[in-house]
Amino acid sequence: MLKVQEIREIIKLVDQSSINEFIFEQEGTKIKLKKNTQEQAASVVYQATPAVQSVVAMPTTNVAQEVPKQVEHVTDTQASNQENLHKITSPMVGTFYASPSPEEGPYVKIGSKVGKDSIVCIVEAMKLFNEIEAEVNGEITEILVQDGQLVEYGQPLFLVKPE
Repeated sequence: MLKVQEIREIIKLVDQSSINEFIFEQEGTKIKLKKNTQEQAASVVYQATPAVQSVVAMPTTNVAQEVPKQVEHVTDTQASNQENLHKITSPMVGTFYASPSPEEGPYVKIGSKVGKDSIVCIVEAMKLFNEIEAEVNGEITEILVQDGQLVEYGQPLFLVKPE
C-alpha cells in the first residue's frame, strides 16, 4: 500500500505534467488521478476490494464531486483585502477536522492568533491524521471549510492576516 507522502508526490507529478489521467493498482487498491481541465486541479478516486476495504476505509467516490463548489461575488475591496491574506492550504486529499477529537473544541476560531508552528487543523487520509500548521504568524480571518468536509490537495482551508 502506498504511503500518504508517496500519494502526494504522485499528485504533484500528475498535476505538473501534461497527463490528464493516471491509474495505479496494487494489492487490491486502485488509485485514479484525473485532471479537471477547467480548473487544472487533480482529483483522486480511491477504491479497494471488499477484503481490503474492511481494513482500509477509503472513499469510493470522486472527491471533487463531493466537495461543493462555492461561487462568490467578490467586490474590489474584498479582492484587495484577500490579496493581503495568507492562505493555509491542504497538503493532501483527505477529511478536514477542526479539532483533535469530537469531545474537544476547535484548534482555532475566527480571530485566533496563530504562530508559524501553531496547529490549525487535522487532515485525515487513509487513517493517518496529519496536523496542519499555520506556517505564518497572524490572525485567522476566515475558515473556508467545514468540520468533516472532504478537501483536495492545494484547497485553501483558512485565510490568515499576517502580522
